[in-house]
Amino acid sequence: MFDFDLLSILLPAFAAGILVLSTHVLLGSQVLKRGIIFIDLAIAQVAALGAIIAHTNHELEHLPYATVWMPALFALLGAGFIAWLAKRMADELEAIIGCFYVLSAVAAMLLLSNDPHGAEMLKQLMSGQILWVNWSQLVLPALVSGLVLAIIALRPAILNGAGFYLLFALVITLSVELVGVYLVFSSLILPALAVNKLHGKGKWPLAYLVGLLGYGIGLLLSASFDLPSGAAIVATLAVSTVAFRLLLARLLRDSSITKVEAN
Repeated sequence: MFDFDLLSILLPAFAAGILVLSTHVLLGSQVLKRGIIFIDLAIAQVAALGAIIAHTNHELEHLPYATVWMPALFALLGAGFIAWLAKRMADELEAIIGCFYVLSAVAAMLLLSNDPHGAEMLKQLMSGQILWVNWSQLVLPALVSGLVLAIIALRPAILNGAGFYLLFALVITLSVELVGVYLVFSSLILPALAVNKLHGKGKWPLAYLVGLLGYGIGLLLSASFDLPSGAAIVATLAVSTVAFRLLLARLLRDSSITKVEAN
């Protein structure tokens, strides 16, 4: 039985999911197009590393908004490094990005190895705490998401150039704080993968629908059965993607049969 008192928790969490999807679906499609699947994991992990350094360094910890600008700085540096590599080592870029992710993850584990709250922080950065998001935390992500979407709408060609990496780093930084590394990756890749075989602008509403179903059902299952929210949403995003691809394949097959019979 669903407890409607949980809506005060679920609504801001679902709003956080909408904000993440608003930019990640478009950027995820570009990730698939470029064939650099690990870039989202790598940049998200680098941003998490920046947050960990801000947490473990007592001089930085007390600086204003250190937990915002340190992850952003690390994400921008990481994105700049990958953009530089893309022009010089394009044939090995995916492998290098994978190594970049692993090294960042190892660095995070080493920094937190002697921290009494290290395991808890690492879990929070990886899996996220989306159920504990409040409305005030969504103000900055909403402003940045709106800015990024406006830039893409006014200059869509920016996604094809080096500016893509800058936009990518900005949205990833804030998304990691809201939903964690695993959900950042899933939000980027799974909805975009669901519509990857479609063409034209009409595919975007379907991609957002897949993402919204994943977040909505995942949050409901998490709240109703006391499941880890991040893991539940990743699972439902995956199920939504697979279900959509199967449905799409069935529709295309039926359409082909109809055309053959008509001829």
